[in-house]
Formats: sequence, structure tokens, C-alpha cells
Amino acid sequence: MKNIFLNYNPDQYKMSFLKMFKSILLLVCFITASQSNVQAQEYKYTRPSFWLGVGGGANINFHRGSTQKLNESFTSPVAFHNGNTVGLFLAPLLEYQGPGGIGFMLQVGYDSRRSIFEQETTVCNCPADLSTNLSYVTVEPSLRIAPFGPGFYLYAGPRLAFNVDKSFTYKLGINPAYPNQPATPDVEGDLSDIKNTLISMQVGAGYDIPLNSQNNRFQALLSPFVSFQPYFGQSPRSIETWNITTVRVGAALKFGLGTKNPIPYIETGIIVPPATSDVRFTVVSPKNIPTMRRVSETFPLRNYVFFDKGSTAIPDRYVLLNKNQTAEFKEEQLEQFSPKKLAGRSEREMTAYYNLLNIIGDRLAKNSSSAITLVGSTENGVDEGKAMAESVKKYLTEIWNINGSRITAIGRVEPLVPHLKPGGTKDVELLLDGDRRVSIESNSPALLMEFQTGKENLRPVQIIGVQEAPLDSYVSFNADGARKAYTSWRLELKDENNRVQNYGPYNIDQVRLPGKTILGTQPKGKYVATMVGTKANGNIERQNANVEMVLWTPPQNEMGMRYSVIYEFGEAKAINIYEKYLHTVLVPKIPVGSTVIIHGHTDIVGDEAYNETLSLARANDVRTILEDGLKDAGRTDVNFVVHGMGEDTGAAPFDNSYPEERAYNRTVIIDIIPKK
Repeated sequence: MKNIFLNYNPDQYKMSFLKMFKSILLLVCFITASQSNVQAQEYKYTRPSFWLGVGGGANINFHRGSTQKLNESFTSPVAFHNGNTVGLFLAPLLEYQGPGGIGFMLQVGYDSRRSIFEQETTVCNCPADLSTNLSYVTVEPSLRIAPFGPGFYLYAGPRLAFNVDKSFTYKLGINPAYPNQPATPDVEGDLSDIKNTLISMQVGAGYDIPLNSQNNRFQALLSPFVSFQPYFGQSPRSIETWNITTVRVGAALKFGLGTKNPIPYIETGIIVPPATSDVRFTVVSPKNIPTMRRVSETFPLRNYVFFDKGSTAIPDRYVLLNKNQTAEFKEEQLEQFSPKKLAGRSEREMTAYYNLLNIIGDRLAKNSSSAITLVGSTENGVDEGKAMAESVKKYLTEIWNINGSRITAIGRVEPLVPHLKPGGTKDVELLLDGDRRVSIESNSPALLMEFQTGKENLRPVQIIGVQEAPLDSYVSFNADGARKAYTSWRLELKDENNRVQNYGPYNIDQVRLPGKTILGTQPKGKYVATMVGTKANGNIERQNANVEMVLWTPPQNEMGMRYSVIYEFGEAKAINIYEKYLHTVLVPKIPVGSTVIIHGHTDIVGDEAYNETLSLARANDVRTILEDGLKDAGRTDVNFVVHGMGEDTGAAPFDNSYPEERAYNRTVIIDIIPKK
């Protein structure tokens, strides 16, 4: 009787296995994410490093090649080829789970590679069947890697197999044309030319599921696993071409003993810092936390109009006037023309940007000799890019009555300064959103920043408003060394009434939070700040510090100044463009004895650690330019405070929903606080 694998297709098998393996990995990653909070808890005992247990499962064996000579006394009249069968795997195991997720595994046990070959037909038209009972004692040492902390792990290593059973059964059936002929006796025996030892390899993945709490010293894990053992080195005989590929699916039960956690388990609410730690936790809280400060802001105009995917119409989040409204438009009173869809957390700044086309129209109307070039770019091609540029031109000519000869519209596949670099694979959609735009270029001095000659540096606008929670009011939580020591850390802030606020998780060494965010409407408060760090092996470290905050409002006549420097994606080149402006225009406006707070930001695209470094480098570049300008003026009376905020969405000046918001988050903000 033919088995169910008669129509086996090797290519189809490979594709099916790959799909199955990917599905298992996706399921394991989902389980890892869903259990991350459980693994971050504090426990009385550490997670054991050494585990003993037993593993078992099913070997799904795929036999390929050909075999015909079964031993010295019997050769089948036909060769047998493909066979597929499930065999038993059972083995005790020893496992070491080391720091950093690196460890090893050792399994020594019984491994069945039995097979039932596809039925063949002999020359007498008789069906022939062959089954084998190949079995081994295997020794399987493996390197174990847990890339995401406890739970999901990968393993790989050699497989040494020692043969313990090589029996076979050959059955010759009856010719269907002669049903009354006597049956042929089965042939049983041992296969000849069997290799006593096989050396092959395996790769696999598993997931450790805790069966009890780490509050118990004796701990147990259930670990489903899957492994792949290719045919390399798995030819069981020294003759013919028979080889075996195996997919093993099973589970292991593991047991280990934890040790008393050196990080004390918290039962009474008393927080005890560890005796030794690679991390130093401190808190810096300003004596006074201003709730607001009036600020005169010089806000840069990003000369891009961003378009939605698949559309050549100006998005309705931009302020689009009718002809009658243009006579009332004033650049100094932009709040009268607010956008329909205000998506930014900083309302007055985004109102200014979303009036970009009206600001350009107003400036062109007032300066009849000025001209602009509109460069539309989109991944969909030159024609669509030009159509986007023509949409902007149509608005300026029909609404603002600008002569069309003063506006040139062209199209490109990508802008001159693209966000998406060749070979880029990360955050591609966000980068394409930033490249889908119309750039406004001009050589007219009436449109450009002071002292600028480039095409892309439009004159900024002036904004007067109230600055909420200025950076000098932020409470700084410093966990020096946390990035190297922990996979992540979080903050617990407990007030005098034992109410707890939680923040995080974080992967950086310093976090700043607005004092107003913590205090709310309270005039003052005392807190115990606790840093809770998670190490790679799942252990938890806790350190605490006391912090007192006082809320007050500065004098109403206090006025701060704010300036911004904007950047292209991943670059600090804006510094060179702005250098003369900062040196010549901004430096003389810094009052004697004032404090200059410089904070760099990035958007959310790219690696978090890289963005933190980039933001700090940009902020330090600005500081150097300002210090050089003050030095040339013979001044040393200014105090500088520099912060690199990275992509921190809590501290970012804008949201990251739209490409224009991400463009404005690529910035250095300069706050000038006069001496009190």
C-alpha cells in the first residue's frame, strides 16, 4: 500500500518547512512581547543559571536517495527511494543560561530515524515495501543564544549519532493478476554497511515558559522547541545514496535552583540599593520649577510643502485662504488663520508653518522683483512631482495674484537632499514621506534669512507666546552606565501619600521630565525616586534617591528669547549655513549674565542610541559657535547648559505624525534666559 507521501515534492517541502519555521518564530516573538512585563518583576530568587531536565518529541524524518542492497544475503529486485516517517526522540538534558543571553545545551538520548519507504513495483508486477528501524544514541552539544532576554532562544551545534538498531523488514506482495498465489515470506534482518557513527549538525529555536514564580527557590520551565537537522553528514550507509533530513518538534521540562537575590525583594515598601552596581543613580531637581515664561521666539521656516501619498493636491492641514482673506493676512498675526487639522503639540509654531504658502504669497506680493522655483519630488516620477509643484504655483497665482512668470515649477524623482539614501531599508515609508514634497527655492534677499545666499533658507517669523515648562525646569534622572548594564530601566516616583507614578522603559543614561508633569497642580512635593533596571539575565536592580520639588511662577515681566536651527535628515550641515547668522545676529542679543540653554532633538527615524548621540553633537556645535562669537566680543559672562534629547517623544517640540513635524524635530533649540 502506498503511503501518503507518494506525491512528495522536494521544493514544496522546503517552502512548507520555511513557512512553518517563520510562523513558529512569529508566535514566539508575540509570546516574548506579551510576557515582557512579567519578566521585569522583582523576585526573592535569581533565575537559575544551570538547568537539568528531559526533552522529548517527534522526529519528522525525510528519507531521500536510493537503497537496494539491504545486506550481503539479500538484495531487493527494485531500488527504494523516498520515505517519510515519524520517530521518537527522548533525551535527558543539561543547560547553562549565562549572562548576556549566551549559554550552552547538552542532550544525550535516544533518536529514532525509522522510515517507511514508498512502495515500488517489481518486474513481476508485485508490490514491494521496505521499512527500517534505524535508531541512534545521540550526543548534541549546542550554543544557546537568548537575544531578547529570558524566554525566546536560538541554538545550534553538532550532532554525534551512534547506531544501536539497523533492522529492516522487506515485504513482497502478490501480483494482482494472480490473487491465489501463495504469499512470499517477509525478509527480516539487519542492514549491512551501516556507519556506526554519524557527525552532522542542527539549528533550532525554543521558548522557556516559567511554571512557577521566581519567589520559589525550586523553579521549573516548560520549553517547546523546533529544530532542523539537514542531510549533511546523515547518510546512514557507506554504500548507495540514502540520506536523511529531520525536523524535530517537541518540548523539554527543565528544573533549576535559584539563589537568594542580591537585590532585596521588596515586601514592606522599603527600598534598599544594591551593594554593588555598575550604575550610579542620581536626581537633579531645580530649586524652582517655573510653570510658564513669556518668550519671544524666532521661528525658522522650513521651505517644504509635504504632500500625501498618491495625491497632487495641497493637503488640507495647510492654511489655504480665499482671495478676500489675503488682504487681511499679516505675518505678525498668524493666529488669525489657524489650520483645520492642527497635529502638533506646539500650536503657535505649527500654525506659523502651516501658513507657509501665505507667508510666501505675502512676501512675493510685497517684493515684486522676487522670484521662486518650486521643485516637486516623489517616488512616483517626474510628472507627478511637477504636478505637485503646479498645485502650489496655482495657489500663489490664483489666490495671491502672483505673476506666473515669477514662479518656475519643475519635477524630480527625489529632492536634491533626499531623506532615503541608496540601500536604505529601515523606516522606508517614513523617509519616503519626507521626500514627497515641494521645495521652495529662491535667490531673492527679500525672502531669505539675514546674511544668507543659499536657496533654502527662508527668513524666519517672530512669535510671542508663553513657554510651558522650559527646559531649565526639568527634573533630571541620571542612571550613569544604564545603557551598558541594563536591557532597559524605568522610574517609580512615590509621593508622601504612597501614590506611585511610573515612567519608562528607557534605554538611555539620562531622562528629563517636566516638574509640572510630576507635580500637577500641587505647589510642592517630596518623592522617593526609584530606578528599576532589568539586566540581560532577567535580574532586577533597584536604586533610590529622595527629591523635593517646589512649584512657583516667575515675575510676569520676565521675557525669554528662543531661536532654532533646523537640519536635514541625519546631517549637521545646517550648522555651517547658520553659523554667520548665529555669530552676527544672535550673539549680540544675549544679555549680560544670562543663561543659554541649548537642547538638540531628532525625529523618530533610525536607532534611538544613534539619535541621542546625533542630537548632542548638534547641540555642542551650536554652543561652540556661540562661545566663539562671545569670545570675539570679549565676553565670558554667559552660562551654557547643553542637552541631547535624541528622539525622546516626551521632550520633542513636535509630534511625529506628519513629515513636517518630523522635519521640525530635527532641530537645536536655543533658549536665552536673562539674569534674574
